[in-house]
Amino acid sequence: MGGAGTTASTRKARSAETEAALKDAAKRVFARTGYLKAKITDITAEAGRAAGSFYSHFGSKEDLLEALLVDMVDANDVRVEEPEHSPDFTDPAAVRWHVEMYWRFFSANRSVVAALHQAALVDPRFADRLRQLVDSDLRDLASHLEHIRAASGRLPGDPLVVASAMMSLMNQFAAVWLTGRPPEDRSLSDEEAVDTLTAFIVHGISGPPQGS
Repeated sequence: MGGAGTTASTRKARSAETEAALKDAAKRVFARTGYLKAKITDITAEAGRAAGSFYSHFGSKEDLLEALLVDMVDANDVRVEEPEHSPDFTDPAAVRWHVEMYWRFFSANRSVVAALHQAALVDPRFADRLRQLVDSDLRDLASHLEHIRAASGRLPGDPLVVASAMMSLMNQFAAVWLTGRPPEDRSLSDEEAVDTLTAFIVHGISGPPQGS
C-alpha cells in the first residue's frame, strides 16, 4: 500500500513539474516569437519535454493560454488581499500601491498579456475574456475613485471614464518601457516608473499641488 501511494505521489509531482515547465516555456516562446506564431512543438522543445507530453496537460495552445490567464488572475487576486491595499483614493499612498501592483503585474506577465491581446484578434473567446478583465478592473478603479467624490473632492470626469484614462495610461506606459525597448535600453527603474505614474495620476485626478 505504501509503495503504491508513494508511486502515485511521485507521478503526481512529476506531472505538476511538467505542467509548470510547459507554462514557463510557453511564456518564453510567446515573448520571443509572439503567440500567433508559436507552435506547440516550439513550447515542448523549449521545456525540454517530449512533444506528446503537451497533450497530457493541455488540449491545445488555446487551452494553455487559458491556464496561464487563470494563473495570472489568481495571483492578482491574492495581491488585492494584502493588508496594504486600500480603496480610498483620497490617499496618494493608496493610488501608489495600485500603480505599483499594476507595474509588477505587467512586468511579471508581459508575455501572457501580449499573448492575450494577440489571441483576442483571432479568437472571440479571448476577445470576450479580455473585455471581462478590462471591465472588472475599470469598475474596481471607479469604485476607488468614488471615495474622492464622497469626500467632496473633485474628479475631471465620471469615475468610470477617469478609471479608463488611468488604466490606459498605466498600460501604455508599461508597454513602452517593459516591452517596447531592448533590455539594455531600459534605464527607468521600477521605483522611478511607479513614482512618475503615481504623481501623474494623482495630479490628473485632483490637480497640481498648491503653489505649483
